[in-house]
Amino acid sequence: MTATKMTAAQVARKVIENKELFIIDVRNQDAFEDWKIEGHNFNYLNVPYFELLDGVEEILPKIPANQDVLVLCAKEGSSVFVANMIAETRQDVYYLEGGMKSWSTYLEPIKVGDLSSGGELYQFVRLGKGCLSYMVISEGEAAIIDAVRFTDVFINFAKEKNVTIKHVFDTHLHADHISGGRQIAELTGATYYLPPKDAEEVTFEFTSLEDNLKVQIGASQLEVGALYSPGHTIGSTSFIVDEKYLLTGDILFIDSIGRPDLAGKAEDWVGDLRETLYKRYRELAKDLIVLPAHFMIIDELNEDGTVAKPLSELFNANHGLNISDEEEFRKTVTEQLPPQPNAYQQIRQVNMGKITPDDEEQTEMEIGPNRCAVR
Repeated sequence: MTATKMTAAQVARKVIENKELFIIDVRNQDAFEDWKIEGHNFNYLNVPYFELLDGVEEILPKIPANQDVLVLCAKEGSSVFVANMIAETRQDVYYLEGGMKSWSTYLEPIKVGDLSSGGELYQFVRLGKGCLSYMVISEGEAAIIDAVRFTDVFINFAKEKNVTIKHVFDTHLHADHISGGRQIAELTGATYYLPPKDAEEVTFEFTSLEDNLKVQIGASQLEVGALYSPGHTIGSTSFIVDEKYLLTGDILFIDSIGRPDLAGKAEDWVGDLRETLYKRYRELAKDLIVLPAHFMIIDELNEDGTVAKPLSELFNANHGLNISDEEEFRKTVTEQLPPQPNAYQQIRQVNMGKITPDDEEQTEMEIGPNRCAVR
């Protein structure tokens, strides 16, 4: 009897639908503790692969009899070996196709809601990396915001919806993942926008994402105006979609706020970050639904798998929005920072167009959890 493969898409549905899953992670302990597949009803056993080379007898009593069992490793090979040994004793054993590498790259498109005049807004959830991208659709046209590098996902989704991608935006120059925005624009003929204050070193042409810019998407209006929102980067820009949704980029998350240090400017930008969070955002309508570019923990997902909360709720519950003392705020966002994202300096170089690594190198750069937030 042999184990059955389970795809990243199938695991994603288990996460979103709150299904039970018992995961045997055969990576080394440090890799497991740093980054794992999270689910509300997932249980875990971490046993390094080299400890199972002579057999799995010692771990069999620890495996529940009434749950699907998924064995995973970094790239697949080790998990197949271990899963097949376990499969000799039971039927419901799976290995993750492509390992954590495939989990890092999978995108799940989920409808956030309807817009006026028949438009729709979709969130593309990258569960393995905590990245969130968006597509606004209205009257045969589409705009994409903060696309990750898997351009075919967005282009194919637009084809399925029978819409033309007209505009592609990056809210800022990303440091935690490689943007697919410029490539999507090149492949579709769309206009690519980037904040000019973040783009002083880029090597390619782009359209400036300026304060007060308004772009029409069919009958839906995607507005960038009074929403210049620096702090994570000096050029960070937010979007209001259809006077209903606030896309905050890496400035404001559901359970945390953006970090100002990934371009080496934490002390310089902390004042901008506070002004955006405590002044610019507080002048907006409180019933706007916040849609960030990242999430950190599985608890930030709603029941339908989306990551979204009313701005008013965040003003009450998000600790980063409730630090009254400016000096305490400064210390929080400059002295209590988590580890920086994997290869973030190289990722910034890619997004500037200065280096062009191949797909395998890009995958290695992005491996690991989201680390763009202060929580």
